[in-house]
Amino acid sequence: MKLFGKLYSIRGGIHPDDRKSLAATQPIEDLPLPDLLHIPLQQHIGAAANPVVQRRQQVHKGEIIAMAQGAVSAPIHAPTSGRIAGLGLYPANHPSGLNVRTITLQPDGEDRWHPDIRGVDDPFALAPEDIARRVAEAGVVGMGGATFPSAVKLNLRNRYSLHTLVINGSECEPYLTCDDRLMREHPEQVLDGVRIMAHALGVRQIIIGIESNKPEAIAALKDAAKPFAGVEVVKLPARYPMGSEKHLVQTLTGRETPARGLTADIGVVVHNPATAFAVHEALRHGRPLISRVVTVTGQAVAQPKNLRVPIGTRVQALVDHCGGFTEAPAKLISGGPMMGQPLTELRVPIMKGTNGVLALTAAETNKRAPAPCIRCASCVGACPCGLVPLTMAAHIRAGDLDGAVGQGLMDCIGCGSCAYVCPAHIPLVQFFNHAKGELAARGRAQQKQTETKRLAEARSARIEAQKQAKRAAMAKRKAEQAAQKAKEKAAAAEAKQAEPAEPAEPAAAAAVAEAS
Repeated sequence: MKLFGKLYSIRGGIHPDDRKSLAATQPIEDLPLPDLLHIPLQQHIGAAANPVVQRRQQVHKGEIIAMAQGAVSAPIHAPTSGRIAGLGLYPANHPSGLNVRTITLQPDGEDRWHPDIRGVDDPFALAPEDIARRVAEAGVVGMGGATFPSAVKLNLRNRYSLHTLVINGSECEPYLTCDDRLMREHPEQVLDGVRIMAHALGVRQIIIGIESNKPEAIAALKDAAKPFAGVEVVKLPARYPMGSEKHLVQTLTGRETPARGLTADIGVVVHNPATAFAVHEALRHGRPLISRVVTVTGQAVAQPKNLRVPIGTRVQALVDHCGGFTEAPAKLISGGPMMGQPLTELRVPIMKGTNGVLALTAAETNKRAPAPCIRCASCVGACPCGLVPLTMAAHIRAGDLDGAVGQGLMDCIGCGSCAYVCPAHIPLVQFFNHAKGELAARGRAQQKQTETKRLAEARSARIEAQKQAKRAAMAKRKAEQAAQKAKEKAAAAEAKQAEPAEPAEPAAAAAVAEAS
């Protein structure tokens, strides 16, 4: 039974060479445990987790080593059994390469699960709140790259009227094949996680969207979905950025998400296949998110592969397992080539949101010096959000960030389509990301200034209140003292009036008697 009709077209987009053939045929391999695991405490959107272990402490596989802080956060678990070797700073898997708070775990090689790790026989017998709670306790986050805590999205049923769960299996970034292999090799587990999430959300309709360049994954999910009503696997056009959840929802439903709104505003929640697999693992087996599939590819990699990797493994270990480099890479990227982040060094760790490690040759990057804009408007035609990138870039060059915002800067999804098609090789998306960073910094500075002013005003008010309280207390004490003195004076006067007349002296009395 068809759940919906035609696919709807979206504006813009590009058709880059997907270059997925390098790794698409490689089945998922388990990476051997490394000597050390460096596990960052900030692996998700929201507050960093707080460590609950100490140096030299022994831990089991799956044991909580850092607790979530606040509603939008996620706990972190030990990827294997071993000893806590350190709690300190370590380089982040981030373009800045700055050190971040990290737990270093030394595996003992036994890979012993924590004894309390256990799943439930029938997740569909659980209340939605219990499913969301178990997903939160397992530290599951969005594994398509956004790393938003999944339990928060599962609780959207309390605030929105939801009707559809969409699984984003497009994996539209070139080179990446980790979701493709996961759907091909574990379709039943992925679908089970999808159905559990739909139960938690209270929706009856499930749409799994997969791009047409993944025929094996489409066939595997269709076979797995046959026994279940309300599930449809849809073949999507291979077009970048089909993986943008708002554009994916528009393609499937024809409905556009409000600017800066959520797909939940139109009744739809979007999750990733790898996230669905993690939910299956958490509910059926009680296993937290401690590993993920990562694509290691690029023409500079000797043997491109898809690897199941413990969280905290250094990128160097993945490269070594793939035979190293055939030549010095011209560019190293964490993630995909369009929206991924440059890798500063190979010793940074794999995190929950790391879906790819790319080592690209100079021929693949085709880097050229930017030339002046010729106003050809190619970027306008490619922008999937209907923006005018050349105008936004002009405002940013002139330092007019407010003008860029007026042109729709904050609606830019950073997909890089404009930069890809620019014949002048202008790094447009870098302009926009820089401007967003500047605006964020400006906002933080303004917030700091406002908070500082508020605290200063509160301090002044507090000091003034203390002064007034002191003056009032002093006036009260003076009044009490004056009243006490008046009371004492009045009492003395009363006592004097109440005293009897003193008798006359004997000599005076005799004289009075003689005279009389």
